[in-house]
Amino acid sequence: MRLRSRSLVVGAVISATMVSVAGVSLAWTPYPPTAIDIVHKLAAPSPTHPFGTDHLGRDVLSMIMAGASSSLSVALIAVVVGAGLGVPLGAFAAARGGWIDDLTMRGCDLAFAFPALLTAVMITALAGPGAGNAMLAIGIFNIPVFARITRSAARQVWGRDFVLAARTAGRGDIGITVVHVLPNIAPVLVVQITIQFALAIVADAGLSYVGLGTQPPFPSWGRMLNDAQTFIWRAPLLAVFPGVAITLAVLGLNLLGDGLQDVLDPRLRRGR
Repeated sequence: MRLRSRSLVVGAVISATMVSVAGVSLAWTPYPPTAIDIVHKLAAPSPTHPFGTDHLGRDVLSMIMAGASSSLSVALIAVVVGAGLGVPLGAFAAARGGWIDDLTMRGCDLAFAFPALLTAVMITALAGPGAGNAMLAIGIFNIPVFARITRSAARQVWGRDFVLAARTAGRGDIGITVVHVLPNIAPVLVVQITIQFALAIVADAGLSYVGLGTQPPFPSWGRMLNDAQTFIWRAPLLAVFPGVAITLAVLGLNLLGDGLQDVLDPRLRRGR
């Protein structure tokens, strides 16, 4: 089995496991994730609490499971927003060209000046912190990313002979984009979606860490890291478990994207 084929399998397994954990947490966790038990606070891992408890006596394993659901939900919506608006914008810029293309790309450059964290701060100042605002902030940041990727890949397709033939046959820009361009750049977009999904998880953890993401009492990997820093010497595992969860989620998606790139792009297969 080739290295990238292994990457696809390993990435798919890790990603599927994370999704499964998030799905299971919606119906069951070992303990209620928000249940406080001060008597057993900062307990070490044991058969009763496999990952131990935090400073409020909450079961860390239950919080990790519930945090998976929160992080994946925020990342999913953010990527849907980014791709849903960025892909049509990039495809339109590539189809029209000229000043429309230039204006769209300069708008993307301007959007890159406002990273997800800064956008979240501005949104929070207007609407208050929360998971919904984190989704919106990360989604807005993803729009120019998908627009640039789509525009770059689409411009290459627009120069091919079958597109010129379609133009000669009288097909319009929208028809060519839908029938010829988007299907040919779909592999690029699929890989980019996995990459942005991983980055969205990191961004959500960062926003939650500074208090702009998912709000208490709902668990969040980023806020678990923030809470753990106070007890880093007394209970270091409080930081290890959410940190490992974020790492595994990002690693799985990156390996999945790497493997998908090899499978979906025949040029890479021929080059090996």
